[in-house]
Amino acid sequence: QVQLVESGGGLVQAGGSLRLSCAASGRTFSTYGMGWFRQAPGKGREFVAADSRFGAFTYSADSVKGRFTISRDNAKSTLYLQMNSLKPEDTAVYYCAASERPQPYSDPTKYNYWGQGTQVTVSS
Repeated sequence: QVQLVESGGGLVQAGGSLRLSCAASGRTFSTYGMGWFRQAPGKGREFVAADSRFGAFTYSADSVKGRFTISRDNAKSTLYLQMNSLKPEDTAVYYCAASERPQPYSDPTKYNYWGQGTQVTVSS
């Protein structure tokens, strides 16, 4: 089992940057596939980016490609999401998630553990 705690959210102007962190505790972090998802008010949970066990492969949603980068530091048991060129439509609660499967998934049902979320608000 793993516990996840996100941080780094906040209010930023359009065009700005934020880096989200997800600190993991419990079982060995490197053995989990990890993902970032987001949920805006009145909308469903949307896939943002994911990487595989050990961080070997990553991929991201078309809506954030070229702007957001997922990465991990296994020594620190931490997952990151670097968000650049932020847009108002990026406003949402951002969640990190851990999967016991090794591959990166965009399907939230493939994830076993979730953090509590961190709010990101982008003003125009």
